Amino acid sequence: MPPAKKRTRSYDPAKIRAAVLAQFENVRQAVGTLTPEQLTLPTRLGDWSVRDLAAHLAMSVGVVSRNLALVEPEKQEVALLDWPFATVTVAGQVDEDTRAIAAGAETGELYARTAARIQELLPGVPDARLLPTRFGAMRLGDFLVTRTVELIVHTDDLNDATGLGIPYDRQALAACTRLLADALAVKAPGASTEVRIPPFAVVQCVEGPRHTRGTPPNVVETDPLTWIRLATGRTEWSEAIEAAKVSASGERADLSALLPILG
Repeated sequence: MPPAKKRTRSYDPAKIRAAVLAQFENVRQAVGTLTPEQLTLPTRLGDWSVRDLAAHLAMSVGVVSRNLALVEPEKQEVALLDWPFATVTVAGQVDEDTRAIAAGAETGELYARTAARIQELLPGVPDARLLPTRFGAMRLGDFLVTRTVELIVHTDDLNDATGLGIPYDRQALAACTRLLADALAVKAPGASTEVRIPPFAVVQCVEGPRHTRGTPPNVVETDPLTWIRLATGRTEWSEAIEAAKVSASGERADLSALLPILG
């Protein structure tokens, strides 16, 4: 696991909490319109159906309230920028749990129960409260930032599978974009390449001559959703370049060997 940067971007806790709740509500309303036939549709996530994907989205938020009900750990074990590199280590267990939830609960009931529990338990809990997770103890505030990644990434998967056009909460989209951009800078430390994802993030990465003034010699620029799809393996680098979804200039502007970030 690459070491987290010494200085981690700060996030407004109130905005992150509001973003998680808002994006989950966007998904809840959309999932409530799905027909039995739509729930059986395939997704781009292996052999997961739309029902499985919907269950996973509910699980990714419901885990907050479930783990808040557990005993608080004694010490923090996982920093925010450790999380993107830890997800691959629990992929098998996540898949098993998702299938169990999808098979064991009606989708509408699952979402209603999840929404009620998180709205009941989350308010008033300090951001610094430690939360047990699959990866180790994390600060609640940090874990909620990771929920914006889960929600935005899988909302996009759901839109791809169903064509529903579920909206992306702006704050959730911003946090997801920034965390995945910062993870790239951790994975490829340096300052020779500038990655721009307007309007949310700019990071420097990749070893090489350090840029000091003027236009950097190596620049990558793309939009938030394209970046998220690249960072999570939904879109290949060559595909995004060919479709003019990414502009890349300079000998160190090819990020294909560094992607995806999330397994």
